[in-house]
Amino acid sequence: MSRVFISSASALPVSEYWTKSLADLMTDVASKAIDAANGVKIDKIIVGNMMSGYANHQEHLGALLASSLGMRGVEAMKVEAACGSGGAAVHEGYLSVKSGEYENVLVVGVEKMKDMDTPKTTKALAMAESSDFTQAVGASFISLNALLMRLYMNSYNVEEELMDYFPVIAHKNAVTSPHAQYRKAVTVEDVKRSQVIADPIRLLSSAPSGDGAAAVVLSAKEGPVEILSSEIATNDLIVAQREEPLRFLATEFAFKRAMQKSGINVQDIDFMEVHDAFPVVASLALEAMGISKRGKAPQDAADGRFNMGSELPILTFGGLKARGHPVGATGAYQIAEAFMQLAGTAGQNQVKGAKLGLTHNVGGVDTTAVIHVLRRVE
Repeated sequence: MSRVFISSASALPVSEYWTKSLADLMTDVASKAIDAANGVKIDKIIVGNMMSGYANHQEHLGALLASSLGMRGVEAMKVEAACGSGGAAVHEGYLSVKSGEYENVLVVGVEKMKDMDTPKTTKALAMAESSDFTQAVGASFISLNALLMRLYMNSYNVEEELMDYFPVIAHKNAVTSPHAQYRKAVTVEDVKRSQVIADPIRLLSSAPSGDGAAAVVLSAKEGPVEILSSEIATNDLIVAQREEPLRFLATEFAFKRAMQKSGINVQDIDFMEVHDAFPVVASLALEAMGISKRGKAPQDAADGRFNMGSELPILTFGGLKARGHPVGATGAYQIAEAFMQLAGTAGQNQVKGAKLGLTHNVGGVDTTAVIHVLRRVE
């Protein structure tokens, strides 16, 4: 079995690319990643994406990217796992190199959401849940998370203001993040005053949609960063049918296996890129990984435990909330950001002395969870 290294990474600023196509975004970021890897010969291409067929009337993204890059004959495919598509694509790339069958694998996460209006985007995101059970009654993805957040707050007696520290952390880190969509700090008061989208979720506590693409080159040859473990796990698709909706079982399973295979202790992790689509998702993820006690993650955030320069920095480039959430690309952005941290190229967002990092990407409401543990090669 081969070890798996990241040779290079590239991330486009999350934005609204009205004059660029899906293929343009993929080709741009892929070319930059390949150039940064000294133009290595790519043996396989994997594209992570959630909604290109619905949003952009384009499928067959693996072949599309291979064609755009002039890589006739190269194996190429698309991977889909809702908002976890980017992380799942990196997982498949990891397995490809780990198996010894491939030496250099290009992984790209891409999504172009701004071509759609809000009602269409809402329908696309709802496809992460059951068509028969959930979509049929008009429940949206944000409404499911709103119900979960209300249940969390009521069950653990947590005030809404305490939950709002997660978007505050994200936006503070995004101010100096060159690829963040919203590089502006916010306060708890700002979040509380923002418009209610689906009670108790507000505009400033909800990750925004955007266009974006990120890429990494995975290699069997030693590079600056090594992926120690990569794990995917699933939970029941229909949230309303779960016995314990406040347990993120997919995250628990994936995290436990990833830590066992990496051979490190959670206390050794220097930073985490957590899937903070909504405050309740960040809270339940941190609790599922044992970072916080049940019902205590918001208080830990308020106490500064997850700030830059603290015990465990999270969302170091702004997370989904402020970097932006081009859904199928998000997991690839997290890996690219972890690469920058561990390679020491994170600039003003650098976590000092970072040697070990973890990324957590989710599809649906913890329906699919993808965990990667990465280390700096010294």
